[in-house]
Amino acid sequence: MEYITRQLVTVASTSEQGGDLFSSLGVNWTLLGLQTVAFLILLFILKKFVYPPLVAMLDKRDDAVRASADAAMEAEKHAAEAEARTAELLDEAKQEAADIVSTAKEEAAKFVEDATKKAEAKADAMLASARDELNKEVALAKKALATETIGLVAEASSKILGDKVDAKKDAEIIAKALKGSK
Repeated sequence: MEYITRQLVTVASTSEQGGDLFSSLGVNWTLLGLQTVAFLILLFILKKFVYPPLVAMLDKRDDAVRASADAAMEAEKHAAEAEARTAELLDEAKQEAADIVSTAKEEAAKFVEDATKKAEAKADAMLASARDELNKEVALAKKALATETIGLVAEASSKILGDKVDAKKDAEIIAKALKGSK
């Protein structure tokens, strides 16, 4: 603070002595003019040769950064779309798998049911065939028994009567006797 006060006192005393304010501050007008001209020449050279390539390079870099940002946004958008599509395809695949499993279960149940029906039908057919066969055998056995009975009766009647009656007459008598017994 003391320094500033001294400077003001010095400037005030110099201006009272008839001196110029700038000269009291130590400003040389010739040197100031030359420095101004040198600065303007430097400014012109920088503006003409340095700044245009520098600005062009900065613009190019700015465009590249914007393009990269746009590409990143586009890539992110595509990634989100791909992820959504992948999730959709996964859901579709799960649904198809569930449908296939359901269809396979239904077909297996139908196959088992058909096989059971076929087995039952085959067993029924075998049982009916066995019954028919048994009925045929019973009928044959009855026929054979009847024939044998007729033969035994004919033989017994010939022994009882002591004389054999003709075969035709024997058959008639036996048939009458059998009808009567039934």
